[in-house]
Amino acid sequence: MIILTNKTWKLATNDLIKKDKILKKIINKYKSEKLQSKKNAFLTLAKSITGQQISVKAANSIWQKLENKLKKINSKNILKIKKNEVAKCGFSKQKVNYLLNLAIFFEKNKNIEKKWKKIEDEKIIEDLVKIKGIGRWTAEMFLIFYLLRPNIFPSADLGLLKAISINYNLKYPLKDSEINKFKKKWEPWSTVATWYLWRSLDPISVKY
Repeated sequence: MIILTNKTWKLATNDLIKKDKILKKIINKYKSEKLQSKKNAFLTLAKSITGQQISVKAANSIWQKLENKLKKINSKNILKIKKNEVAKCGFSKQKVNYLLNLAIFFEKNKNIEKKWKKIEDEKIIEDLVKIKGIGRWTAEMFLIFYLLRPNIFPSADLGLLKAISINYNLKYPLKDSEINKFKKKWEPWSTVATWYLWRSLDPISVKY
C-alpha cells in the first residue's frame, strides 16, 4: 500500500510540476511545506466533523474551545462530557451527536486502525460512512490526513473547487467534465495536488 512519505511526496511534486504549469507555480511557492499526519485516527475524524461546511478559521476556533474544556480529546473523554458542554464550544446539535457516534464506534472497535492501514481506499470509505455523521467527504479527509493515501480527489470539497476555479480561471461552479479532467490529469497524486490547491487559497494550512 503506497502512502505519502518524504520520498513519495518528492516523486509526486516532480511529476505534477511536469504535468501542470499552474500547479508548478503553487508547488514552488510552498516548497518547504507538506502534508503531515497527526497519527491519531479519532482526532482526524473528530476534527473533520468539526470542519464540515465551515471555514478553517471557524473550525480551529471551535476545536480550540473543546481542547480547553477536555484537555485531551479522545473517544473516552467525549463520552464522559455532557452534550450541552460540547455544544457550548460552538458545535451544532447535529455535530455533537456525530462526535458521540464517532466516540462510540472507536470504543467498540479498538483495533480498526490496523485493518484500515491494510485495505483499499474505497473499502475504508465503506466502513466510515456507516458511522452516522460521516459522509464521503469526511472519509476522504481521513484518507488524506491520517492514512496519507496519495490519490484522493475530494470532488465535493468546496475549497478545492474554488481553488481550481481561481487558479485555472474557470467559471464557478465547475462543470463535471472539468472536474473529471483534473482528476485524470493529477493521477496518481491527486492528494498532493489537492493539498497545494488548498494551500493556495488559505493562509492557514489545512490540518485534520
